Amino acid sequence: MPLYFYECGNPACPSGGSFSLRQSIHEEALAACPHCGGGVARIIRPVGLSAPAGDGELRDKGFAKLVRRDKGVYENVTALDHESRYYHADRPETMPDIRRRVGD
Repeated sequence: MPLYFYECGNPACPSGGSFSLRQSIHEEALAACPHCGGGVARIIRPVGLSAPAGDGELRDKGFAKLVRRDKGVYENVTALDHESRYYHADRPETMPDIRRRVGD
């Protein structure tokens, strides 16, 4: 269940002005503070996600990156040892092997 952060509008609230609460994603946001009954606002905080640094990191995380080189020809810049470096749209055997990249 996600952890949601709230700020209470009551300066005398025993929560100290802010608190967190685990709620289902399907539950409505709180309208009143459970500590004092004052009005609350849900605070959106960024998650700690970062984009992969480069093609090597993409490959290590199981992604395939195809860069168009010509009409119907793509370079697999994240090719694994057993994969073709170039993917030709009219030759399915050159397609990256997704089953080997992704595990259960």
